[in-house]
Amino acid sequence: MSKDSDPRQQIKAAINRLQPLPEAEWEAFAAQMTLKRYPKGAFLVKEGQVENHIYFLNSGATRHYFIRDGKEFTVDFQFAGDFVTAYYSLITREPSAVYITVLEEAEAWSIPFSALQYFYDRSKYSERIGRLIAEGEYVKRLRKEMSLLSLTAEERYTALMARNPALVARLSVKHLSSYLGIQPESLSRIRRQFGKS
Repeated sequence: MSKDSDPRQQIKAAINRLQPLPEAEWEAFAAQMTLKRYPKGAFLVKEGQVENHIYFLNSGATRHYFIRDGKEFTVDFQFAGDFVTAYYSLITREPSAVYITVLEEAEAWSIPFSALQYFYDRSKYSERIGRLIAEGEYVKRLRKEMSLLSLTAEERYTALMARNPALVARLSVKHLSSYLGIQPESLSRIRRQFGKS
């Protein structure tokens, strides 16, 4: 298999951006990953389950959400090139408070929690990768909280569009308006304005 056709190259590049791994460590780590395909509507984790994997999306998209009083609240979207997990559950080993569902057919690497712990214990490089992913999650959450408090709905929509414009344009009004914290009617107006710009 040529390097260019190796399906692991995308996740390897993402990990190397965090912390380059010696080749032997990379190969040992990669041996623990499983490439899986998920149809639209599949769940990576459900509320009440303990998260036991971290995923890396080669393609497709996912959505984090929770349900309160029968209403869904979208808290995040992930696209190709993103790591995906119910992070709070993964690190605390407590039941997940969120669902993670596949929005568009996805191909993802699945990495077991047990494998992560094994490599964290044995490799300073892997431990650093884990720390940097955790720091990234914290920064992402803080930016989301700050954007809800300080940015207009239009600015929040623009920021999300910058991540994956083609896919964001296909997201349902219901899911997207919930994520942005606005009414569906307001989102429809923003989308019309955005389309004109």
